[in-house]
Amino acid sequence: MATFSSRQAAKLLGLNAPTLSRYIKAKKIPAPKAVDVGGFRVYVWTEDDIERARKLLPKIENGRKTRYKKKREGAQKKQTRKKKES
Repeated sequence: MATFSSRQAAKLLGLNAPTLSRYIKAKKIPAPKAVDVGGFRVYVWTEDDIERARKLLPKIENGRKTRYKKKREGAQKKQTRKKKES
């Protein structure tokens, strides 16, 4: 069975490696098996792990888009209130 590094897995998922790391840290994507290599803890991804993550990606909200969406919704609510008051 083929194994991949986090950088390779991120590329296959269409993400940057730091983004994949953030998703794992935030528990949005389950962490694959980790091994110790030269004093570092490294994730070893299998094809099954990558497919599991691929299925979860559409369910993950991008924080930036969500933040701006909330700002727009807030601005729309203010405009609606102003119209009702007029």
